[in-house]
Amino acid sequence: MDSKTILAVVLSLFVIIGYQFLMETQQPPKPPITESKPVAGTKEEPGKPSGMSSPVVLQPTVFEEGYVKDIKVENELFSAVLSSKGGTVKFWELKNFKDSKGAPVALLTKPGTLPALSIGSNSDFDLSGVNFMVSGDDLKLSSSNKKGSIVFEYAKDNISIRRTYTFYSNTYKVDIDDEVSGVPEYWITLGSDFGIFEAESGYTHVGPALLTGTDLEELKPGKLQKETKIFKDDLKWIAQEDKYFFSALVPASPVEEVRAFMYKDSPVISFKAKPGTNKFYLYAGPKDHDKLATMDLGLEHIINFGFFSILARPLFWVLKFFYQYIGNYGWAIIMLTIVTRIPFIPLIDKSQKSMKKLSEIQPKMAEVKEKYKKDPQRMQKEMTELYKKHKVNPVGGCLPILLQIPVFFALYKVLLISIELRNAPFIFWITDLSVKDPTYILPVVMGATMFIQQKMTPSTMDPKQAKIMLFMPIIFTFMFLGFASGLVLYWLVNNVFGIIQQFYTNKKIAKEKAAAT
Repeated sequence: MDSKTILAVVLSLFVIIGYQFLMETQQPPKPPITESKPVAGTKEEPGKPSGMSSPVVLQPTVFEEGYVKDIKVENELFSAVLSSKGGTVKFWELKNFKDSKGAPVALLTKPGTLPALSIGSNSDFDLSGVNFMVSGDDLKLSSSNKKGSIVFEYAKDNISIRRTYTFYSNTYKVDIDDEVSGVPEYWITLGSDFGIFEAESGYTHVGPALLTGTDLEELKPGKLQKETKIFKDDLKWIAQEDKYFFSALVPASPVEEVRAFMYKDSPVISFKAKPGTNKFYLYAGPKDHDKLATMDLGLEHIINFGFFSILARPLFWVLKFFYQYIGNYGWAIIMLTIVTRIPFIPLIDKSQKSMKKLSEIQPKMAEVKEKYKKDPQRMQKEMTELYKKHKVNPVGGCLPILLQIPVFFALYKVLLISIELRNAPFIFWITDLSVKDPTYILPVVMGATMFIQQKMTPSTMDPKQAKIMLFMPIIFTFMFLGFASGLVLYWLVNNVFGIIQQFYTNKKIAKEKAAAT
């Protein structure tokens, strides 16, 4: 019974971890993006979500005559380009974060299928292509020039729009004020791709998200292909996210609903509100928990610590606490692993002793099973008597494993999504704890320690089960080849700590047995 339970727990652990690496979130194919040219009198047929109608078609529908003007904005944290075409965002680059080639991380490189911060009188965003007049020149903000604004204006056929962007020198936050009249509805969207640096972000969610109350909703593009999602209650913000970065719109004035759908094969999310004055805060930057929390906009909830968040959040704080004093996230992970292991020492010690006794009475257990194999009730009774006689708990070996599983998954989530580990070096060849070990040394050593620990741990398994378990270190080694180095480091340290504890437990049991003899 005990051996089957252990096997089931280990296999379940393998399946749960493996599932996250085998079942990637499917991203819908995106058509090539082509730049529109200012041509008078042209007309587009904008895409629209399935099952939705367009109540109004504006004239002119897409692009007025005139020169499209780009406005460059730069502060201490990012560089951006705004366009008079729709009063939208055309480019957004973060100064303090680099990609694999050393270039600044770009959260938007060119207007997507639907430009960022597009406005619409309906869900087709028919105003995303009209040409706005621009008031203001290029902005370069610094400690001596802390604030600046750019104004976009459009007026025709009783439609009037005035959009004001207000930028600050030392924050990712941007104020947006839209004064809209002459349209039946007011829509605003983050557009497609804005805020997404990596379309495949290590098996974490990529795409639209929103906060309703305190509930984070992560919307999968595959499901949006089947149906439009509409939310109306307690709307806090909308976002487009990847593993480490995101863009978000936070309403400072009332909104009616959030709608997420596919727009020309791209997932988009938008607010619907009434015409008039609508105020928003725009954020486009890293998922830095502490800095997001200080903004007091609820954006820190974009960091999804998973099902065991009640454990993951304290572990995240402890990890950052160690880093403050050590200055190296690799050593901080080692310290965190040891700290989370310490509370389980007495329980694990008791479990190891129980497993040792079980292995010693294994021959007697086999005799009972063989003798009463045709009488299950008698077999169970005799087995219970045997456990009582030798003071053995048959499930004692499983309890520590079961209790450690929530801690493991909480730590796994912390190490997987924390932007603090991005480009964080450890020692020697480990220059980035957020990516896999390029030499594969770390996962191979981890597999070796797993094998050693398995050989040292007493077992009550029959020979067939024992042979199956011998493959587990090999399977885990191959699975961990693609894991982030920080995760592998955690598992390696946990194994080493387990080997040390098992060594002393075995030695202690041997001394007690010798003394009794």
